[in-house]
Amino acid sequence: MKLFNIIKNQQAYWLVDQIKIKDKTDAAYKAEFTKLLSEYEQNNIDYLSLLMEERFENWLLDNGFRKISVIHEYIKELGEEEYHESNLTFHALSEGFMTDSEFGRTYELCRLGTANKNVPQPIEQVMASISNELGADWRNNCFYFLKDHELIGISIPHIEMGTIDEGRMFYFGIVPKWRGKGLGVEIHEITLKLMKKMNANYYVGSTDESNWHMIRILEKNGCKLRDKKGIYRIDK
Repeated sequence: MKLFNIIKNQQAYWLVDQIKIKDKTDAAYKAEFTKLLSEYEQNNIDYLSLLMEERFENWLLDNGFRKISVIHEYIKELGEEEYHESNLTFHALSEGFMTDSEFGRTYELCRLGTANKNVPQPIEQVMASISNELGADWRNNCFYFLKDHELIGISIPHIEMGTIDEGRMFYFGIVPKWRGKGLGVEIHEITLKLMKKMNANYYVGSTDESNWHMIRILEKNGCKLRDKKGIYRIDK
């Protein structure tokens, strides 16, 4: 039974997430991660970003990691509940009304001024990551939202790699001028509905502990706090 989920983006980065299993000891996690870290070092990857319980923090720091922040992880079952009516319109990137580069610029705009402390990737690397992680049909997962024909935000729902029914959002963001108007709750709710159509049975969402705007959105849409993990990073 594996103890970590890993997303590998060629030589650029590894994203590693600890899988919490009740009966597994700290020693088992340390042994498994030591093997993983050795493989990372041998492959000359630019950096490794890790989500792991904070009780391992001193051990990780001793092994060359630095702490970035703390992530709050939320969960919601995607049942048959009714969704609120919305006058927002939205399109998938695959519909062809927006170019990839325009979507990339919108992504970049949406992440300006947010409370997340993780180191932002260059937008070219972000777009490559979306393609790499979501596959050939990735444009079907990239949605942008409009209010009275004005662009207000984006979201990228998908089924988590290695699962058949766990919904995630690669990214969710609001254009700065439209923040604080309740539109984030609307877009997030619509995205959950889109996720359900992708056959997700439940949603897992995470955000930085300091991002109270996103935490309020998650809670308003019925998501419950499931876990907290530290974010740690090591560079080659």
